[in-house]
Amino acid sequence: MFYTIKDLVAQSAAYPSIAAMMVALEEENTNRSAAEIRRLMGKNLDAMVHSVHQGIAGVKSVTGLTGMEAKKMDGYLAAGDFLSGRPILEAVRNAIAVNEVNAKMGLICATPTAGSAGVLAGVLLAVRDRLGLSRDDQVDFLFTAGAFGLVIANNAGIAGAEGGCQEEVGSASAMASAALVCAKGGTAQQAANAVAMTLQNMLGLICDPVAGLVEVPCVKRNALGASQAMISADMALAGLKSVIPVDETVEAMRKVGLQMPSAFKETAEGGLATTPTALKLKQQIFGDRA
Repeated sequence: MFYTIKDLVAQSAAYPSIAAMMVALEEENTNRSAAEIRRLMGKNLDAMVHSVHQGIAGVKSVTGLTGMEAKKMDGYLAAGDFLSGRPILEAVRNAIAVNEVNAKMGLICATPTAGSAGVLAGVLLAVRDRLGLSRDDQVDFLFTAGAFGLVIANNAGIAGAEGGCQEEVGSASAMASAALVCAKGGTAQQAANAVAMTLQNMLGLICDPVAGLVEVPCVKRNALGASQAMISADMALAGLKSVIPVDETVEAMRKVGLQMPSAFKETAEGGLATTPTALKLKQQIFGDRA
């Protein structure tokens, strides 16, 4: 068992990959076979793929606050006249798609939470063809992300209600960046550097859902978290290193979460949630219950 990312990197040297190490850990903890563990992760993958496709086709949330924007991004990509690179924009589109499906109460795979589910799925589907990832490779991608997420969850947190969006979308983005590095053939240490750079960029990010709903700004935050994961992975693969070690970064995030006022922890009592427009929308949705 690994309790820090430093341990994760060191122990992974004894396995063919981080994913293989994570499967072995699951075998030990659950008494399931490796085949069964991989089959179950494959079901998560299928849910991710379905939610991306459903969102791109076009959905609207129950409240009407969000929806149809993944479809707009798909049209923008199809036109071919864009500023960013295609893989990043595909990750952005996919992330929006998943969270729009979540907002319409559709089926998504929480990775690591429902509110941050678009990041990992969005990134994976944006690179799977580019990197030639087989189904087994895609399942490995999820196990790799899960290994890093396990450490982050155990040493800091993954919930906006606990430590702000730095711990929710931030953790999802960090997990995706690590999995990307490994999928591209990078080392475990490079993956750790990607995690550190991602979390450092998102340190202090508040959770301020308008009307208390996981829609605004959550959907677009997932999109930008997906783009952060792509950039961090490229930086790490280029050889850039984090000055502050990754485990110290995770600990810093934990401390920031503890110091963060409750108004910025999913309570809808601060940030964007208390703007005049947000309060008006809350009244429109909930009426006297607001």
